[in-house]
Amino acid sequence: MTTPVTIIGSYLSPYVRKVLVVLQLKGIDYRIDPIVPFTGDERFSAVSPIRRVPVLIDDRVTLSDSTVICQYLEDRYPSPALYPSNVADRARARWLEEFADTRMGDVIIWRLYNEVTINPYVWGKPTDQALLQKTLDEDLPQVMDYLESQLPAQGWIFGELSIADIGVAVFFRNAGFARWQPDVARWPKTAALVQRALALEAFERLKPYEHKSLRTPIPQQRAALMEMGAPLTTETFGTAAPRRGPMST
Repeated sequence: MTTPVTIIGSYLSPYVRKVLVVLQLKGIDYRIDPIVPFTGDERFSAVSPIRRVPVLIDDRVTLSDSTVICQYLEDRYPSPALYPSNVADRARARWLEEFADTRMGDVIIWRLYNEVTINPYVWGKPTDQALLQKTLDEDLPQVMDYLESQLPAQGWIFGELSIADIGVAVFFRNAGFARWQPDVARWPKTAALVQRALALEAFERLKPYEHKSLRTPIPQQRAALMEMGAPLTTETFGTAAPRRGPMST
């Protein structure tokens, strides 16, 4: 492809991270408008009606869901394959991606990362300590226990790297930003798979941009990333003031 695809969404979003990793593994050139969904303008509402990221825009479609985007990229650019060829394994890979996007997203993003980072630093809202403690004591262990029952002791879930490995691993970067790491003794298989995945070059290449975004106030993030040489779009859908989307979570 001669024209890079456009991705709208922050480097700190696990859903954006999933798409960027897939793009890099498939060797697809892209440019990113690194906005957080709270700061999108009316044009952003037009391409993402629920005001969430990522959004992909290319010469054929505009899509605004990470699972749909990854499946589209697999269908259009089938090599290297990131979905198992066996029909049952492929269905299970999609389920694990769905579990990550929904249950892990609810616990790690909205109950952990949101309380530690987004609420205090974006909305000026104090951390709900009771909710955070319940997350640490109950919700996270439930998620981890399920993952531990599903993952292999070695290697990737389906033998070759797949969307399931990527979809699970992306959330642990945000857990780390919220100062939480899986207990290796309690969840050894999950901890090992996450470590393998996050060590991949496709993940490692994103780390400098993630860390810069994490340490830079939202209004200054684009300029800071541009200075680093991030592959940015020439225009942005971003605005200075945050605004909530139409859905509660």
